[in-house]
Amino acid sequence: MNKQTAHLLEQHFDTAFSAPNGIQKLRELILTLAMQGKLVPQEPRDAPVSQLLKGIEAEKRRLVKEGKIKAPKPLPEITSSDAPYALPQGWQWVRLGSVGNIFNGNSINASEKETKYAGAKGLPYIATKDVGYGFDPLDYENGICIPVDEDKFRVAHKDAVLICAEGGSAGKKCGLTDRDICFGNKLFANELYGQIPSRFILYAYLSPVFRASFAAAMTGIIGGVSIAKFVEIPVPLPPLAEQHRIVAKIDQLMARCDALENLRNAREEKRLAIHAAALSQLLDITGNGGSGDAWAFITQHFGDLYAVKENVAELRKAILHLAITGKLTEQRKDDLPVKELLKKIKSERTRLLIRDAADVQIDSRNLSYSIPDSWALLPLDATLISGPTNGYSPKAVDYETKVKSLTLSATTSGVFKGEYSKFIADDIPASSDLWLQDGDILVQRGNTIEYVGVPAIYRGKPNTYIYPDLMMKLRVSTELDNDYVCFAMSAAPSRDFLRARASGTSGTMPKINQKALTSLPIPIPPLAEQRQIVKIIYKLMQQCDQLERQIDAVNLKTSELLNAVMAQV
Repeated sequence: MNKQTAHLLEQHFDTAFSAPNGIQKLRELILTLAMQGKLVPQEPRDAPVSQLLKGIEAEKRRLVKEGKIKAPKPLPEITSSDAPYALPQGWQWVRLGSVGNIFNGNSINASEKETKYAGAKGLPYIATKDVGYGFDPLDYENGICIPVDEDKFRVAHKDAVLICAEGGSAGKKCGLTDRDICFGNKLFANELYGQIPSRFILYAYLSPVFRASFAAAMTGIIGGVSIAKFVEIPVPLPPLAEQHRIVAKIDQLMARCDALENLRNAREEKRLAIHAAALSQLLDITGNGGSGDAWAFITQHFGDLYAVKENVAELRKAILHLAITGKLTEQRKDDLPVKELLKKIKSERTRLLIRDAADVQIDSRNLSYSIPDSWALLPLDATLISGPTNGYSPKAVDYETKVKSLTLSATTSGVFKGEYSKFIADDIPASSDLWLQDGDILVQRGNTIEYVGVPAIYRGKPNTYIYPDLMMKLRVSTELDNDYVCFAMSAAPSRDFLRARASGTSGTMPKINQKALTSLPIPIPPLAEQRQIVKIIYKLMQQCDQLERQIDAVNLKTSELLNAVMAQV
């Protein structure tokens, strides 16, 4: 490695620390330099790789004669078009199958695995799930072992290199064996000839150029590489002594990457902890003149703590929590009392012939938050003039029609996004309640536990979209600010309330029913204060948007800087 390359590599360690995925890119750069012969110097005294290859051919002939391997099929000669790049003098491109005995393992069905091999004594059985992504040890303690007297199972010996050959992990999961094992049929084992160090081939597997070659050889819907294709993948082969120097240098540099990663993780954990403490302090501010303090606290911390989006997301939650506890606004005596507001809501519901809300008594002592004395608590049901009603989910068509139906993605962010919709062939009458009207609130009736119960308000032209069965639609009294109600439904205590009442939380699609939704406690301030809260929330959320844009811009600039430096190598 020349001085210029060494200097640039040192630069990467500094730049990678702050760049998104910078450490991963640095690892890839190290492997790329290694496989190009630029990581360690070439030594004229090293025995040439041609000598190593002659020794490997003699070893294979001996192993075939001893019956330990089958006679390998001839591999195509490597032409200039097969070589991804030029190699240093003394190196050579070779087919992977020419330097190792490559074979796959044996499959075991789930029933046989459980009844016959779970808890058995013998060799560990390694499946794809037991293999990491190169640097992690294999999981030998999975409870599945193969008795040594079962001849049908192929054995990969100590220091074999494993790689996943099929499925979503194909070409990504790989590792080394530190003992003899049996293994699954979706894994390839490579037992190397000529005392080639296993870690050198593992590092070759992890290099970007090998992964590109592997991806090019993949076929099928599931995605995979056959052994016939795998053994033909070209790999760069240096002299044996240089292989050992390369492995030692990669080990050293990867250890530095590990230390850098640990330092970065510690920094982020500290940043998150400080931020959590700051938000806790913010949420603990009392309502007695505390709104100004809360505002000052928020603006004070729009700085170093908000360099990661995770903290901005937590800040958004804190803003909504402050809103529903009356800590973003002053309670003014000249506002129309909330008791008068409740009378107006009830009068509107009576005029619209809406049944009285169920007599649900909300005990504020059971809430995780408190509200000002001038506010009231109502179950959501008592605020509604329409709904909640479930939607309709007809089959989508691949041509344009008059009717667009939303998908769940339209509201998972808590903000309505009409681009997540599909055309349907059904004729939906203009008078149908399935059509969305401006101000309707949509709630995710079914989704993952992270998103179930998420509300979003529709602002737009009427009769443009219908909504799906896994959403509920509702409309609140015109005496309320429906933006405020939607924000109250979005606050963390409301989200926790609905998640706790979701059915099937252990499955992939927990659901909430209408009863759970309508029993949701909604804190009700005077109408003027609702509008002031909404105004402040939008202002603060815009600042959060700006923070996220700044984070994206900084990350992009840092990534571009790292890529520019890497391009010089």
